[in-house]
Amino acid sequence: MATRKTTGSGSRSRRRRSADENLSLVDRFMEVSDALTDALGTPWALALSILLIVVWALTGPIFRFSDTWQLVINTATTIITFWMVFVIQTSQNRQAKALQFKLDELIRSIPSARNRMIAAERESTEELKRQEEEFQETAERGGARDVPPEESAERSKSERRNR
Repeated sequence: MATRKTTGSGSRSRRRRSADENLSLVDRFMEVSDALTDALGTPWALALSILLIVVWALTGPIFRFSDTWQLVINTATTIITFWMVFVIQTSQNRQAKALQFKLDELIRSIPSARNRMIAAERESTEELKRQEEEFQETAERGGARDVPPEESAERSKSERRNR
């Protein structure tokens, strides 16, 4: 996950402040989301959550295990979980999109690659299943070295028809 780090140098910190002022609310949310996802995915965050539960459990006798005592932990964990779904999903969506752009760029950069694969995530389930079978058949034949992808696809189609 890419996070921004500030440096102590004068002109860089001024540029950083200027860039921060130009960030939209969505960009700021994404930065906070990334930072929270990073922070909450550490052993320290897990240890803190365990400590919170232990402290809550130890206060049970003090509050005579009342309904309010139980309601406090139930409400707090429900609210935190609800918010974290959005924070983590935002971070995951952003990472998945960046990864997809990188893969698309790799596909575009290889002359023999099928550019139609760039749009694979928008294909129907039936079309994806067909392509998976095509790739499996190509792999079983030992790959498609020195065979243009379009020709390999045509061979797979004709082999399927001949069965």
